[in-house]
Amino acid sequence: MSILFYKDNLYFIDHRDFTLNIFQNVESVNTSTSGNKSFSISPKLFSIKCDKKEYDSRKRKHNDVIIEEATNIKIMYNNLIDVIPPNLKMKLKCKYDLLDTAAVRDLSQQLFELTAHDYQGISGGNNSDSPLICIIKDNDYLIPGKCRFLSGCVKEQCEKLSGNKYDIVIADPPWWNKYIRRLKTANDKMGYSMMYNEDIASIAISELLSDTCIVAVWCTNAPSNIKAIKDIIFPKWGVEYVTTWYWMKLCIDLEPICPFSGGCKKQPYERIVIGRIGDVKVPEDLLVASIPSALHSHKPPLLDLLSPHIPNAEPKVLELFARYLLPNTTSVGYEPLKWQHLSLYDVT
Repeated sequence: MSILFYKDNLYFIDHRDFTLNIFQNVESVNTSTSGNKSFSISPKLFSIKCDKKEYDSRKRKHNDVIIEEATNIKIMYNNLIDVIPPNLKMKLKCKYDLLDTAAVRDLSQQLFELTAHDYQGISGGNNSDSPLICIIKDNDYLIPGKCRFLSGCVKEQCEKLSGNKYDIVIADPPWWNKYIRRLKTANDKMGYSMMYNEDIASIAISELLSDTCIVAVWCTNAPSNIKAIKDIIFPKWGVEYVTTWYWMKLCIDLEPICPFSGGCKKQPYERIVIGRIGDVKVPEDLLVASIPSALHSHKPPLLDLLSPHIPNAEPKVLELFARYLLPNTTSVGYEPLKWQHLSLYDVT
């Protein structure tokens, strides 16, 4: 389980603990790794620290222009901090206080480029309940149990899934934005193929949704993208908008990674837009807090939060634009194996 603590609509989850749970007694298949071992993603990647001097100055500067939404989320965050057990706070800081900020940044860039392989056309999976470590294109990858992956254009790969029905769909679209465009210009390995809102809406998702299904879409704080999900993407997919959850990104001392700001400035949170098919009860206004991975666009797993609201004991899950694999999940995208590369993991 990734959930370390919850109360009402406030949750604290741990991405690394999730990987530790699913990669126990990993079986080796055609690799130089001998014997069954357990793995977890490196804790160094979560050594996210806050520059107090910078944080305090920016906090004072923008205090009087915090928008209503950010104000509400800030209240939820403060409520969470008030109820989190002190021993949990201490354990988190001890567990992740490993590197300084510059070293974490260097490590994340090194791993991003190290895992920049051409996954186009690769498909496969693991039909067993046990996780595996295997060689794919001369590299070692961890493959969780009961998973499937298809590499390539999401629109084309979804067409290959015709006839399947999924109870949970998670999508992390490559929203078009200027920052990623500049990133790709500076270093082609660091960018990814962005999509316009209409292109995302045109993906044939509706035929893959079960009669009782939850759809969760990671979204930037850009008003145009938020509006596109509600007015274009969900209607085209035949999905009813329900609510928006918020992912609160925290440093190891549980301070926000940046100040709450006004207008369209950077916020310490991202949103997860929730839709549904059928009579599915989904909690509203959820705050999901965690210490984020330093890897670019490495979102935390949502299965432990979504699965309890699906009537099926073992829901079928589809993840679009995936960069890592999940158990009991079909993962589709250009880089579904990227964060499964063994270089990201430590033996535990």
